[in-house]
Amino acid sequence: MKTVILAGGKGTRLMPYTAVLPKPLMPLGDRAILELVVRQLAHQGLRDITLSVSHLAHLVEAVFGSGSDYGVEITYVREDFPLGTAGPLRLVGDLDGTFLVLNGDLVTALDYRDLIRRHRASGNTITIATKRREVRLDYGVIEIDSDNRDGARIIGFHEKPSIDRMVSMGIYVLEPEVLELIPERRAFDFPELVNALLADGTQRIGAYVYDGLWLDIGRHEDYEQAVTLHEEGSLELEAALLSRVHARSVSSA
Repeated sequence: MKTVILAGGKGTRLMPYTAVLPKPLMPLGDRAILELVVRQLAHQGLRDITLSVSHLAHLVEAVFGSGSDYGVEITYVREDFPLGTAGPLRLVGDLDGTFLVLNGDLVTALDYRDLIRRHRASGNTITIATKRREVRLDYGVIEIDSDNRDGARIIGFHEKPSIDRMVSMGIYVLEPEVLELIPERRAFDFPELVNALLADGTQRIGAYVYDGLWLDIGRHEDYEQAVTLHEEGSLELEAALLSRVHARSVSSA
């Protein structure tokens, strides 16, 4: 089964570090984030990997090469210009069966095999891994009874409230028919793809709800949290990524 890893973003939220280092190569201990992702996929038997690269692509290719050092087979597609999060899929050949897509800058203990099994059992066209996330606003939020600046009255005040929502983890399982909805040679993101499927009205779109470890390394806060946990030794990160897989393999044997 093919896995596509999106590793071409500029990582603007992590500037200035990503001016000289691709976001997926940001270090965690003595390894790059993307190395943890690739090793996790290999441990779960997902060894046919395509990396979609663009920004500082030569560095990613130099680190991972053919993938043989990691027990996987890696091929590359290059974006000549930014194609968004879904657009690069049109560059990948042989996506003629169920395939996995994920961002190259995430840290998670998700069992990809269970996600794939649930997707296939559901008959979904696309299944999105989701997690509940609380986001705190940095401002006091004012409620007013009118948009008229002269006559508006304040009817509520909330100091730095938090918003609790289910969010996409940047991990998707898809069927090949979705490729027909992705235009060629222009930027196209996953929200646009999902909305196109919703508008079609005949496609099953599912959510895989997950409550374990997930950090979006593109966010300063998440990256700092991962680094802190690693440095303090309060979380053996790679063990967290691979322990479930190892336990299942032993029990199966």
